[in-house]
Amino acid sequence: MRVGVPKEIKVLENRVGLTPASVHELVARGHEVTVERGAGQGIGVDDAAYRDVGASIAADADAVFAAADMIVKVKEPQAEERRRLRPGQILFTYLHLAPDPEQTKDLVASGAICIAYETVDCANRRLRCWRRCPKWRDGCRSRPARTSSRSRTAARASCWVACRAWRRERW
Repeated sequence: MRVGVPKEIKVLENRVGLTPASVHELVARGHEVTVERGAGQGIGVDDAAYRDVGASIAADADAVFAAADMIVKVKEPQAEERRRLRPGQILFTYLHLAPDPEQTKDLVASGAICIAYETVDCANRRLRCWRRCPKWRDGCRSRPARTSSRSRTAARASCWVACRAWRRERW
């Protein structure tokens, strides 16, 4: 699968959909990953870190959306991002649809397959994307990479989603 990671454009959003460690895991399993130039800057990761683990770097979001079968983001897609979605493309992100009927209409009209992090659960029916990983430095593979809009150090205290236990469970 071709996975795309665009830079977040929502105001004060500095997180990124995949860390280099997550990209490494995807590439090791045969997937192609394209990351938008500068997407990791908000968490202190430069393009070279993504390139070193096998990602290609795209000049802009248009190139990422065009190249990818699946788009991985953090926040709900903004209007300009929703216009880039195409039928059959997978969008994996937080969606927060209830307070935003315009977003819902745009996503339906796009024909994309939209998966909201907040609705994904595992075999034991727990919502995995709401679970915090207490062992940030101990093998955590963050999807999305958690970081604060104000402080990278504070952000490292909490990491969303997939730590080692998550990988042991079968979805």
